[in-house]
Amino acid sequence: MFSGIIESTARVVAIEHEQGNVHLTLTCPFTEELSIDQSIAHNGACLTVVRIEGDRYTVTAMRETLERSNLGLLKVGDEVNVERSMPMNGRLDGHIVQGHVDQTATCIDVEDQQGSHQYTFRYENSEEMVRHGYFTVDKGSVTVNGVSLTVCRPTDDTFQVCIIPYTFDNTNFHAITPGSVVNIEFDIIGKYIARMNTLLHNS
Repeated sequence: MFSGIIESTARVVAIEHEQGNVHLTLTCPFTEELSIDQSIAHNGACLTVVRIEGDRYTVTAMRETLERSNLGLLKVGDEVNVERSMPMNGRLDGHIVQGHVDQTATCIDVEDQQGSHQYTFRYENSEEMVRHGYFTVDKGSVTVNGVSLTVCRPTDDTFQVCIIPYTFDNTNFHAITPGSVVNIEFDIIGKYIARMNTLLHNS
């Protein structure tokens, strides 16, 4: 489990394709603290460390992850938001984040609000997806590229989030512009409620 509080950004230094998988090699400030089999969220997607060599580590993204996320779009040199899994005695400073990306969204607007930034994202929506809990609610939680954020002004297929200067400077939000594709994970509580409502309606 994660909290959506980004520890750092990692830099992609190598990409290797092997059948349906992609091996991403990255470097980040805490590489020397990592161990094999450790879970790290990359742009919100939980991946397992499979190799460590000096100041570099490698994780593997399988086809399901690549189809649901923006990891397959990464290029050498790109920044990735990273967070190690939350310790059992840690503070939940963000919200409950599973590290399971639901789908991608596209940035359609960025507004400079004299220090903070307001981003608008559009995502694919359908009745079936809503039944699975894939939607946003005003003042609810959403994870964008692994960052725990509060939803503003949601519509059927868009939502807005506001980014303070610290988050803008210390995550890859400073690289997001109109047209950028981001990972989103909807609130797990909303997904359970949506599923329960569907089961009760069908019973």
